[in-house]
Amino acid sequence: MAQCVQSVQELIPDSFVPCVAALCSDEAERLTRLNHLSFAELLKPFSRLTSEVHMRDPNNQLHVIKNLKIAVSNIVTQPPQPGAIRKLLNDVVSGSQPAEGLVANVITAGDYDLNISATTPWFESYRETFLQSMPALDHEFLNHYLACMLVASSSEAEPVEQFSKLSQEQHRIQHNSDYSYPKWFIPNTLKYYVLLHDVSAGDEQRAESIYEEMKQKYGTQGCYLLKINSRTSNRASDEQIPDPWSQYLQKNSIQNQESYEDGPCTITSNKNSDNNLLSLDGLDNEVKDGLPNNFRAHPLQLEQSSDPSNSIDGPDHLRSASSLHETKKGNTGIIHGACLTLTDHDRIRQFIQEFTFRGLLPHIEKTIRQLNDQLISRKGLSRSLFSATKKWFSGSKVPEKSINDLKNTSGLLYPPEAPELQIRKMADLCFLVQHYDLAYSCYHTAKKDFLNDQAMLYAAGALEMAAVSAFLQPGAPRPYPAHYMDTAIQTYRDICKNMVLAERCVLLSAELLKSQSKYSEAAALLIRLTSEDSDLRSALLLEQAAHCFINMKSPMVRKYAFHMILAGHRFSKAGQKKHALRCYCQAMQVYKGKGWSLAEDHINFTIGRQSYTLRQLDNAVSAFRHILINESKQSAAQQGAFLREYLYVYKNVSQLSPDGPLPQLPLPYINSSATRVFFGHDRRPADGEKQAATHVSLDQEYDSESSQQWRELEEQVVSVVNKGVIPSNFHPTQYCLNSYSDNSRFPLAVVEEPITVEVAFRNPLKVLLLLTDLSLLWKFHPKDFSGKDNEEVKQLVTSEPEMIGAEVISEFLINGEESKVARLKLFPHHIGELHILGVVYNLGTIQGSMTVDGIGALPGCHTGKYSLSMSVRGKQDLEIQGPRLNNTKEEKTSVKYGPDRRLDPIITEEMPLLEVFFIHFPTGLLCGEIRKAYVEFVNVSKCPLTGLKVVSKRPEFFTFGGNTAVLTPLSPSASENCSAYKTVVTDATSVCTALISSASSVDFGIGTGSQPEVIPVPLPDTVLLPGASVQLPMWLRGPDEEGVHEINFLFYYESVKKQPKIRHRILRHTAIICTSRSLNVRATVCRSNSLENEEGRGGNMLVFVDVENTNTSEAGVKEFHIVQVSSSSKHWKLQKSVNLSENKDTKLASREKGKFCFKAIRCEKEEAATQSSEKYTFADIIFGNEQIISSASPCADFFYRSLSSELKKPQAHLPVHTEKQSTEDAVRLIQKCSEVDLNIVILWKAYVVEDSKQLILEGQHHVILRTIGKEAFSYPQKQEPPEMELLKFFRPENITVSSRPSVEQLSSLIKTSLHYPESFNHPFHQKSPEALEIHGSFTWLGQTQYKLQLKSQEIHSLQLKACFVHTGVYNLGTPRVFAKLSDQVTVFETSQQNSMPALIIISNV
Repeated sequence: MAQCVQSVQELIPDSFVPCVAALCSDEAERLTRLNHLSFAELLKPFSRLTSEVHMRDPNNQLHVIKNLKIAVSNIVTQPPQPGAIRKLLNDVVSGSQPAEGLVANVITAGDYDLNISATTPWFESYRETFLQSMPALDHEFLNHYLACMLVASSSEAEPVEQFSKLSQEQHRIQHNSDYSYPKWFIPNTLKYYVLLHDVSAGDEQRAESIYEEMKQKYGTQGCYLLKINSRTSNRASDEQIPDPWSQYLQKNSIQNQESYEDGPCTITSNKNSDNNLLSLDGLDNEVKDGLPNNFRAHPLQLEQSSDPSNSIDGPDHLRSASSLHETKKGNTGIIHGACLTLTDHDRIRQFIQEFTFRGLLPHIEKTIRQLNDQLISRKGLSRSLFSATKKWFSGSKVPEKSINDLKNTSGLLYPPEAPELQIRKMADLCFLVQHYDLAYSCYHTAKKDFLNDQAMLYAAGALEMAAVSAFLQPGAPRPYPAHYMDTAIQTYRDICKNMVLAERCVLLSAELLKSQSKYSEAAALLIRLTSEDSDLRSALLLEQAAHCFINMKSPMVRKYAFHMILAGHRFSKAGQKKHALRCYCQAMQVYKGKGWSLAEDHINFTIGRQSYTLRQLDNAVSAFRHILINESKQSAAQQGAFLREYLYVYKNVSQLSPDGPLPQLPLPYINSSATRVFFGHDRRPADGEKQAATHVSLDQEYDSESSQQWRELEEQVVSVVNKGVIPSNFHPTQYCLNSYSDNSRFPLAVVEEPITVEVAFRNPLKVLLLLTDLSLLWKFHPKDFSGKDNEEVKQLVTSEPEMIGAEVISEFLINGEESKVARLKLFPHHIGELHILGVVYNLGTIQGSMTVDGIGALPGCHTGKYSLSMSVRGKQDLEIQGPRLNNTKEEKTSVKYGPDRRLDPIITEEMPLLEVFFIHFPTGLLCGEIRKAYVEFVNVSKCPLTGLKVVSKRPEFFTFGGNTAVLTPLSPSASENCSAYKTVVTDATSVCTALISSASSVDFGIGTGSQPEVIPVPLPDTVLLPGASVQLPMWLRGPDEEGVHEINFLFYYESVKKQPKIRHRILRHTAIICTSRSLNVRATVCRSNSLENEEGRGGNMLVFVDVENTNTSEAGVKEFHIVQVSSSSKHWKLQKSVNLSENKDTKLASREKGKFCFKAIRCEKEEAATQSSEKYTFADIIFGNEQIISSASPCADFFYRSLSSELKKPQAHLPVHTEKQSTEDAVRLIQKCSEVDLNIVILWKAYVVEDSKQLILEGQHHVILRTIGKEAFSYPQKQEPPEMELLKFFRPENITVSSRPSVEQLSSLIKTSLHYPESFNHPFHQKSPEALEIHGSFTWLGQTQYKLQLKSQEIHSLQLKACFVHTGVYNLGTPRVFAKLSDQVTVFETSQQNSMPALIIISNV
């Protein structure tokens, strides 16, 4: 149980006090009425004695009574009605609410921290009122009248006569059988005569004389002169006198007409009467029936009302708060005791003291003695004799059904003078004067008698009071007999069916148990009395049980919460909405966030409903919001009900303040960090052969690798434009902002270009949600050109504004548990700063449908596609948390987040906008295939653009042609067999000999210092005007590796008018090309052994080319024709084909190989001298009847692009060390001698059958020959992964790199060539054939060893003689040449001749 203001030792004596009746004359009543009080009310604040009092018990021992209080009340002849008592209790509880700002008790139990109200004043008020309003019953005497005050006024004509009348009236009420109520303790009631004197108006001498007369008649102990009204009421405002009455009157008054739980009863609502203030003392101004005092019905008597509107609604019927309280007229502003001074207060206090000391206590003491004497005399007789006497005197006890509440006493009703009742009377008297020892022994004796007689109601009463007396005995001689109480409760409830007495028993017992810290037993007791007959009682007891659980030594938190919920439910049924709400809120602390989601939902739903009923709309909204935003485990139907309830409450809230700010809606969830912002127009769809550049769109997934590539491409082109330096203020262009992009800066958007915001919604419910009129919420600061800022905030866009246009999605449907994105657009028409704040929409659900798959799933819809059941307008903010900062030490040690500005774009001035379309762009190519396509550039903005460039990591894939028109072929006609190359028809004589042309790499955009990846687009006049479009040819070459290739193009352009914020713009395109295998080309070059060639000195070389058809016919390729082999070099050129066979057929079917051999010679000296270092000589050897001009586009373009990667390689710098300088130079010279820069271009045609049509595809492969004798390939070689090796744990020795040339490099420096006749005839003498076999060799004659020194390019001839002794074929290639550099020691053998046999045939003549 909760803490109480009073301890149990104070509570029980205050609850059971001696009762005194008051009977006033009309004049006396009038005097007290001047203070707006009755006589009984006048005494109420002073009814507790300020000092201890003494009395003697039957054993003549002095007994001390502390804090004695008496209860004075007007005589009422009708018992209170149960319905009225219930009404009063209901009002008392509803009128007592937790104080505002009350500091709650914080209880920590386990991992719970609970804020719990430490006290429950509503329960204490209920208990006090309940105990005070107990009707007087026949089986107990605790609230029977012990005395009666007879009050008359000194101003009456005959006061003494008036006292006589009052005395007779009291006698008539007590002893006349017409009056069964009130109950009197003993037949000889104490009468105490009080003379009231009005000091301000009355004659004091007369009063004194009357008082003297009274003393003569009634004795000094039996009368009193009470002087009141020392001042007139009109002087009441002069000084402030305390009002001690209000607290008592307020408690007992029925001030409002709230419903209470008693079906058929009604409440009188007499609005015309000023006197509708009912109190426990039931005062009235009127005099009825001519009686000097009006013994009306009990104040809790209810009149039946004929007005049906006042009938009591069921507890669950919700009525508006305004009708719950009807405050009484004239009840406010009344000053009680207005005619009384503080002296009067003291006089009243003194009067009570006198009455108690001189009248009441002596009367009680006397009565106890009399009863005790009877008891002793009874004990002296034998049981049998006593029983016989009892029967003789008392008559036989007839079992009969009791009336009123005593419906079941198991057959016994004692007459008033029965000896058992005398014992009970004595016990009750001792109890009232706090003589608990004597009381206990009397109750104990009575209990035995009652149980013997099977008088269960009487026995239960005796047990109840015996237990309380035992507990209250000073010094606690015996333990508290809890079993007495349990038996009493059970008897009251089950046998007597008297719930009121059972309830009193439980309230007392629970307090007693609580004071002994027996919380568990107290809780069990309280719970046991909860029943269906009274919701209010059950609610209060369950709440107290909950407090018992939380106050235990080890608090039982979940039991506390559970019983709070039960109490809340019963409060709700009893119509106590505020208390119900409070209970649910307190229980919520326990269930919250513990994963008990269904319990949480139930509590929140109830809190929402109760709050709504009490018009606490914000709380209601908050509670319903909780149900919806937590991951609900409810069924779809239940969720739908929650949602509808929520929408209904929200609608009511919004109607209260229609012009207020939009409320925050809880559904659907928005994943703010997943919000993406896209600047620019949507991509156009493909139109026939026209395909728009892919650029950037919201449909593309973010890929960090590709975004890094685009960044590098942009940096590359910006650095080229800015002469190799990237500006410090450069930031890569970001068209799409997401959680991965860098959002630390304000993004830049261009006026008149849309901004698309993609918002990620998720519906957590199983119920379908429909959002209507969905649009973005924004704030805009326009920037005027004059420089002034004026802020314009548009929160709701209804019409087309001049500043920002907003797209509205009329209906957006999210199925249950679905995630879905909405793309919302804004159209800025003015420059300035835009802030996107959130989204605004109507939230609703569709009636009678959980999910909608198709649009037509719901027939009979009247608005839009769907029928809304209910919707509310609201918003949700888009708040994005930036990335966590982790740079400085401070940021690393604390949790700090940077800004995320993706929703705060700055709108800048107009910029040009480029659109790029690709026409006839292929998706599949053969490796090396050349295809011609077209690119269309369109300026769709109102500004001219310039400086158009394209950058790609794969420049070898495409070309726009050379810089000069001469080099670029005209566009071919529509015929499919037209070539993409520039061709010239040749005659047959030129076959197999080279046709020479030359071109500079500068013409093809590949200079020495330029970046080959950045290619200017050759726009006419370099400017593209607004609305203009240009089509340019574009040649593509299939990459050399087969497979799928992603090729990124980045188009860069600028505005003609320079903008401060945006310097340039970009457009991206990703081409995806699938290549299939075609030809593999491998080539080697070696020196020819002939020392002189046709063109004179300078040496010549042989080029061997192997071509293999690796195509497996999957692309429908029938065969390849090699149509031309061209060379390109600064120093060498192909001279002729040296294919020995005359077969001109160069066809290669699938998996066939072809071999070619060509002779290459150096370019003429004069020609080389006139050319710049960037000029290349092209030599074409044709195998067909058309020459492809290899020095023109696109052949030369792709050749130069294949070279570009080689050109980019850094040149080797000379070492600085002077001592090694000479050897290094020599080594480099030697290496240079074996290098050759000859490049071979193989041009081919492929015959393809596709859709029963034959197509001719063309292509070219490049082989770059760098070193003599080393094989080169047209396709990139795959590197074999190295085999796994064991780890070696030792330090490698320092290996010095040898600066000497290798043997291969040195041996290729010397050419040897033998000049000899191929055959020689000589007349030999005949020998036997055996000799021929044995002598198969020849001998060199003369000098056989020479030592020569050859200068650079020097030719030296030696004459050698050989002797042959037989005919035969001999190899003359036996001389061995050893050489060394003149400044070195090592001699080595040249190995060139070993591979070239020199055969001579010696014949016999």
